Amino acid sequence: MSAIALLAGCSTAGPLSALDPAGPGAAPIARVWWAMFWGGMALTVAMTGLALYAALRRRAGTPRVSANALLVGGGLLLPGAVIAALLLWGMRAGHALLPLPGAAPVFTVEVTARQWQWDARYPQHPTAPSATNRIDIPAGQPVDVHVRTADVIHGFWVPRLGGKIDAIPGRTNVIRLQADAPGVYRGVCAEYCGTGHARMPMEVHAHAPDALAARLAGGTP
Repeated sequence: MSAIALLAGCSTAGPLSALDPAGPGAAPIARVWWAMFWGGMALTVAMTGLALYAALRRRAGTPRVSANALLVGGGLLLPGAVIAALLLWGMRAGHALLPLPGAAPVFTVEVTARQWQWDARYPQHPTAPSATNRIDIPAGQPVDVHVRTADVIHGFWVPRLGGKIDAIPGRTNVIRLQADAPGVYRGVCAEYCGTGHARMPMEVHAHAPDALAARLAGGTP
């Protein structure tokens, strides 16, 4: 029974799972994670196998490998190559989250964090009702989220749509998100911000165009 419970807890699906991406900003992050996971597993198996082979097969008089060769090859070159590869891949994954100009129209949301809630405004729709702990966006369209804070540092993170960005006093940081399909995507504050930190969730509602227009016009789809 304990094994079943353990396996059930290993599901990658879930409202806050970064391994269940729902947009082009989150998919590369999940791929990097899986590459690190399987690469680490393969390296662990290989090193365990080599250690067992050395312990069981070595005979007296077998020449030892130079300690310098092990240090340079196993301690410097291999980790350096792995770290460099992960750095380049991570930079490429993060590129999807940058608010770069493109051909597709961009929807803009201004999100202000405060202890302990999120307030959303829509500068392209000045008559839209403001909302607390809820952000409405179009599905299938890039969305630039302008994140700021009214007090301390907070962390804006919607795992299924992209990476995390900090809300820092005196600054506005921008992250680009996109939801592939209509739905509700949960987010959290990912930076400890005080005693109410755990009570600072949010929901991102991705709508079809007509439903979003109705919502921003004052409806409640």
